[in-house]
Amino acid sequence: MVRGNRVNGDEQLGLILDFAGVLTASPIEVHRTWCVSEGLEPGAWRATLNDHPEGRRLYAALEIGEIGQAEWNAGTAALLGEHVDPVNLMGRAWAEVPSARRMIALARAARAAGHRLALLSNSFGLDPFNPYEHVGIWDLFDVHVVSELEGLAKPDPAIYRLALERIGLPAERCVFVDDHEVNLPPAAELGITTVHVTDEDRAVAELEALLGVTAVLTV
Repeated sequence: MVRGNRVNGDEQLGLILDFAGVLTASPIEVHRTWCVSEGLEPGAWRATLNDHPEGRRLYAALEIGEIGQAEWNAGTAALLGEHVDPVNLMGRAWAEVPSARRMIALARAARAAGHRLALLSNSFGLDPFNPYEHVGIWDLFDVHVVSELEGLAKPDPAIYRLALERIGLPAERCVFVDDHEVNLPPAAELGITTVHVTDEDRAVAELEALLGVTAVLTV
């Protein structure tokens, strides 16, 4: 769903994309399958990261770089269960999450049309597992704003202002795309048009109309 003014596709625009759930498919079912393969309840991953107080604390610390991924792996594995191997925990859980091929094609089309691209991502660690390299999208972007590297995370308004500063375009000529609705209002308050991703095909169609481009899948 688009919120904000329609931007003019005849001028250079800024496309600011979230990563997980936008440039990747939703990880929920992959994580459920992974949990079962590890001898856990299907919902253990999300429950530990979202509902367990220590799990939430560890993840929030990881997002803004207070701890590294290896430390997060060790702490979260212990919460999941004594039998869970902490080695590359994040990488093992995320390895089978597919890329969002149509959204990536849209981003490539936008760049080919002369628009500027920014990655605005709440990080889940860069080492030993780098999710951006795993999906192969890092070099697609002119600008990278990754929470772990900046020490702040969405929905802090400061990270949106930083993205605008780096992309070098006014808010009124930018579009921000995220799958978490809570992350959209701070962007909208700055004057950025927002797109909430609940379905990849629908979101791509909305972005094609906003940016004046067509996403073309390659074999």
